[in-house]
Amino acid sequence: MGERVEDLLRELAPQVLGFLARRHGQFDLCEDAVQEALLAAATQWPADGVPANPRGWLITVATRKLTDQFRSESARRKREDNLAAMAGPEEFVAPGADADQPPESDDTLTLLFLCCHPAVTPASQVALTLRAVGGLTTAEIAKAFMVPEATMAPRISRAKKSIKQAGSRFVLPPAEERAERLRVVLQVLYLIFNEGYTASSGPELQRVELTAEAIRLTRLLYQLLPDDGEVAGLLALMLLTDARRAARTRADGSLVPIDEQDRSLWLREPIDEGTALILRTLAHGEVGPYQLQAAIAAVHAEAPSAEETDWPQILALYQLLEKVAPNPMVTLNRAIALSQVKGPDAGLELLATIEDDRLITESHRLDAVRAHLLERAGRPAEAREHYLAAARRTTSLPEQRYLTAKAAAIADQ
Repeated sequence: MGERVEDLLRELAPQVLGFLARRHGQFDLCEDAVQEALLAAATQWPADGVPANPRGWLITVATRKLTDQFRSESARRKREDNLAAMAGPEEFVAPGADADQPPESDDTLTLLFLCCHPAVTPASQVALTLRAVGGLTTAEIAKAFMVPEATMAPRISRAKKSIKQAGSRFVLPPAEERAERLRVVLQVLYLIFNEGYTASSGPELQRVELTAEAIRLTRLLYQLLPDDGEVAGLLALMLLTDARRAARTRADGSLVPIDEQDRSLWLREPIDEGTALILRTLAHGEVGPYQLQAAIAAVHAEAPSAEETDWPQILALYQLLEKVAPNPMVTLNRAIALSQVKGPDAGLELLATIEDDRLITESHRLDAVRAHLLERAGRPAEAREHYLAAARRTTSLPEQRYLTAKAAAIADQ
């Protein structure tokens, strides 16, 4: 019952918020009202049962909460009267809307664009998206990112305040701005997924609740924009990547690199879905970075074993990706592919081209990859040095243990 209620509330949260914000404006107040309604439902429904019209119930309760907020602002008398007139019985259906019908599809899309408004910082975009569109509570978001609720709550409040100060209304951005705003939305969803797939800090390698939420939201976005290649590409990338989740750690929580993973643990259903999705997508239109990353993930998924991986194809895809979206992390991954095709020295030579790039030197990954290639090149002392350097840089305990163990194994040889 509890899990069913939780899933239902996450599904209904953007619908109810979209309805209220579209009808009444005042996104910040509407979002607060919806959160209170969701909390009320999470408390009452498991005990009393889910109402026959859960969407109408939430709209009714949120509208009453909104009425209370406007009542506290004496200057809002006219809005208060209108809202008070709307507050009816528990099975309330708002005028002009059938609560049993699905919401207008633009509501969720508009919510995503609003949460990812350029006036909001990236960290706050992530938090606000999880709360307003994902239906997570502030406490759940704080727990996922391992910060106190007292830290996360002001972050969300500042995000809503920034949107209000920017004069944003609950409408889709102008056509000329949508492509760039959609790019930010995709980036935010990918950030959520990556934080869940490889947690940036803490004792656990993965946070399944975040990867699941990122996939759910991206699947919803794909339903709204089925013809957008990059939306499809991001969904395929998430599915193909998350399919490996069970094989990434041992029973003790230690990390297992992809070339050592038990591929029988990889989930075929998301692999098949992601592969079919990316094959359809690549056949039409311009190819973007998420599509190329999904294609790379599909090549890995197709290989029955690490030894049978088609590294020349992966290298070619990384070369194309570097042209489409050049950044040092792409070069880092291309170096790994290059080392598989032409040997570790070729990979090390490519790594040297980014060793002064501040976008990558602050990460532990450059040291980790260099250590791996040095070990393969028969230079154990240098490899050990870089494994230890990478271990010092990472804040993920599973990665830290893995890198330290690699360094210790070299010392014992």
